[in-house]
Amino acid sequence: MTTAKVVTRFAPSPTGYLHIGGARTALFCWLYARKMGGDFRLRIEDTDRERSTPEATQAILDGMEWLGLEHDGAIVYQSRNVDDHVKAAQNLLDRGHAYRCYCTPEELDSLRTSAREAGHAFRSPWRDGDQAEPAGTPYTIRFKVPEGETSIRDHVQGEITWDNKNFDDLVLLRADGTPTYMLAVVVDDHNMDVTHVIRGDDHLINAGRQTQIYQALGWDVPSWAHLPLIHGPDGKKLSKRHGAQAVTDFRDMGYAPQGLRNYLLKLGWSIDDQEIYTDTQAINAFTLEGINSAPARLDFDKMDHINSEHFKTASDQDLLSGLRPFLHNISDHKLSRVQNAMPSLKTRAKNYKDMAAKAAYLLLDRPLEITGKVAKSLRREGAKDHITALLPKFEVLSDWTTENIHKILADYASDNELGFGKFGQPLRAALTAGHPSPDLSDVLAYLGKEETIGRLQDALKIT
Repeated sequence: MTTAKVVTRFAPSPTGYLHIGGARTALFCWLYARKMGGDFRLRIEDTDRERSTPEATQAILDGMEWLGLEHDGAIVYQSRNVDDHVKAAQNLLDRGHAYRCYCTPEELDSLRTSAREAGHAFRSPWRDGDQAEPAGTPYTIRFKVPEGETSIRDHVQGEITWDNKNFDDLVLLRADGTPTYMLAVVVDDHNMDVTHVIRGDDHLINAGRQTQIYQALGWDVPSWAHLPLIHGPDGKKLSKRHGAQAVTDFRDMGYAPQGLRNYLLKLGWSIDDQEIYTDTQAINAFTLEGINSAPARLDFDKMDHINSEHFKTASDQDLLSGLRPFLHNISDHKLSRVQNAMPSLKTRAKNYKDMAAKAAYLLLDRPLEITGKVAKSLRREGAKDHITALLPKFEVLSDWTTENIHKILADYASDNELGFGKFGQPLRAALTAGHPSPDLSDVLAYLGKEETIGRLQDALKIT
């Protein structure tokens, strides 16, 4: 390493969307770098030319931008580093840690079968260099696995040791001269000064292989932290049947970036019983040792709860901005009603979709379509009489506030010796058409004087 500064990296393959598991990995890398005053780097591992697409790369970048995980420095594209990969392979050849293998595909199949049946890893007959190299024959460059054992200390998984006889002599350069993942990731991490490799535990065995390559090249081995996978709510591997896998799925379901960041933090990490974290609190508290080594389970109820807690402390303007995509073709006049109602909406909504549903009563066009049981409450004996009696009181109210509206309603109930429900039910039906709504005084206040009076007048015309 050329620097003692902590450097983490997120290195997705651009073959699809930013998966929720990848998003958590990126978050942990980001948190640790920020905690340690280091850098969080982004590398796009696009060496698989057939599967890598510009669209997938953009989907990953969009997902990270929405989630608020800003990387440091320029994006590194692995495909542009091939010369460095080839140079490292030649270095290993020169040091005697790699060799040219001239086996044909048919020979490889036979040798692998024999090795498997004998209970040991694959070793090429070209490994010891005691055969004459055939001129003009295609070859791969393979890593020569050393004798003995390979050990790592993982911040999550603990001390792990492998017997090297169980590692194949892996290919470093293919016959066409292109590098394999196992070589490219080591070279790129070294060149990027990565000090801590934080990734999914499906890469745990790769840490053993890559440690051998680091040591053979004479490079410092980074610190490892392999995260357990995320399972679905049923405890099984997360898949499409669980309804959401991509970060953009959760965005479209109405979760806020800060809420999802907090939920992902708690998805397999904890140091105490605290559940709600600001970014600053999360950065200050985060440690690799706080990561649980057992698989985490996706829990939408908990996600809703954490997201709702962030809504309560967010600014009304930020929430309105996040809610806007879920309010289709909304006029500025209606948007102002939603803005007025935000103090109520933010305390009752789980996510933006839920908030939009709870704001629906504010967005109805006049005359309201009132049907079913809701319409029956307006047709009951005396229902419209209450609306008729209250309308003049609202019409002369100059200071249209929740407190003043509530006083009118309370005085009406007292003067007429009525339970609130007797007149509150038809009023609510006339104003909301049965849509979810808060306290009746708030409903009138958020709708505004003109809209309230108009809806009540419309209700009196219902036969």
